Amino acid sequence: MEKLSDKHCIPCKGGVSPLKGEVLLHLFKQLEGWQLVQEHHLKKEYAFKNFKEALAFVNQIGAIAEAEGHHPDILLSWGKVSLSIWTHKIDGLTESDFILAAKCDALENNSSKA
Repeated sequence: MEKLSDKHCIPCKGGVSPLKGEVLLHLFKQLEGWQLVQEHHLKKEYAFKNFKEALAFVNQIGAIAEAEGHHPDILLSWGKVSLSIWTHKIDGLTESDFILAAKCDALENNSSKA
């Protein structure tokens, strides 16, 4: 099975239903440390040593978001970054949301190894 972080986001054109139930839970179980909020969005907070590291992480997320054409809501503060991800066009979750979440985690894992 292909890892979520190896997949690419597919732009949502609307007209599809948000993921629910078992399909949603199957994708959610592939993430670590994320919250699934009312089957509507994903949320996670990342901790950093200082503002500079948190800002660098946000900039890397921005590059991924632009490359994937899928953008999270980002809150940057001293030593932490909070992400909320969902597909606004359908007001719920699609597979692309889980892909983006996995890519953010892969980025964090690569940063912590440096």
